[in-house]
This record gives sequence, C-alpha cells and structure tokens, in this order.
Amino acid sequence: MKYRKLANTDLSLSEVTFGAWAAGGWMWGGTERKDAIEAIRVSYTMGVTSIDTAPIYGQGTSEEIVGEAIRGISRHSFQILTKYGMRWDLKKGDFAFRSKKNSGEDIDIYKYAGKESIIKECEDSLKRLGTDYIDLYQIHWPDSTTAIEESMEAVNHLIKQGKVRFAGVCNYDAAQMAEAAKYINLVSDQVPYSMVKRSIEKNWCHIALTTKNPF
Repeated sequence: MKYRKLANTDLSLSEVTFGAWAAGGWMWGGTERKDAIEAIRVSYTMGVTSIDTAPIYGQGTSEEIVGEAIRGISRHSFQILTKYGMRWDLKKGDFAFRSKKNSGEDIDIYKYAGKESIIKECEDSLKRLGTDYIDLYQIHWPDSTTAIEESMEAVNHLIKQGKVRFAGVCNYDAAQMAEAAKYINLVSDQVPYSMVKRSIEKNWCHIALTTKNPF
C-alpha cells in the first residue's frame, strides 16, 4: 500500500480508502453488519488505514459499524474521515430529498450546517465511532441557509477542543473553498471525480485563472 501526506497536515492517508457508505446499508438494499465489520478489518491488514464514513450513511449505522471494526486497534494507526451537515432528524436548512431508512421509514433529508447542529453531530459521531477525536471532519454538502463563516468557526471550535484534527469540505466549488479558507485551515475537498466524470477540472481551472490566490 502507498500512502500520501494530506496537504499541510501530518496525516498520511492510504491511497486506497475504505468507503463505508454501503456498509451502512442506506440506499444499498440493507446492511450485513458482520460482513461489513470483517471487510474493514481485512482491508486494514492489507494496509488500508483510512476509513471514509458519514452519519447519513444508514442514519448512524455506518459510523457504528466502523466503530466496532476499529475496536482494539491502536487509534494512531488509522484515520477516520467523517462528515456533518446532512440531517434526517431536523427539518432545517436546504431540503435535499426524500428517502427511507433501512427499516423502510420515510425520512426527509436536509442540508444544514448551523453551529449548534455541527457541535451536536460531532458529539453523536464520536459516540458511534467509539473514539475521542476525528482525523478529518468535512461538511457533506453546501448549506445555502448558513453562512460559511458560521460553519467553519464551529469546526474551529471543535479543533480547539481536540475533538477534530483537521477540517475539509465535500462538494464545494473553488469560490466556496476560498470563502471557507478565510476562517479555517482547509485541507481537502472531496468531490465526484473519475475518468468519465471530469467537469470539476473545467470549473477549477476557470476559478484559478480568474481569482488571485483562490485558496
């Protein structure tokens, strides 16, 4: 396995990261808990030290599975990458879409990243994961109802408390990243990108050429 240092941090992430969305079952036809836990543990023995998850993945189920899988492993030997800003239990922020829990219960998903919500989400994630800190904490989707400044200052508060090590974002464009970077040391942007989905290249190049020091 190869590892890469993330931006201006001391995090060395495995080039292959374990994506735990499907482990939570949500939108994947249910979860096989035992198999998911075993998959995470086996991947770790093969050098995969970075695990990507989120509260919305199974409405807490994915994080619980990750927490069980890492139990007994030295906390400093792997990295937890989780997210905030998608609520299924609070009707506030930008409505995202209607969905169902693994149990079949109807739920409405909202993109919300207000300060108090972020702090609550972090505490809930820490409990589910069974850890006292998150290596990389990322907003899942932009929330147009909350100022980016408020969201980033909330994460800064968590960093000062030692509950979060580094801050990142997901699905931000370059302009949103530039705004966020005014308030926090931003180290990542997780976006859809592959050989067949490359539109982000055009968007980033345009901003880089027209904006002085966009980061």
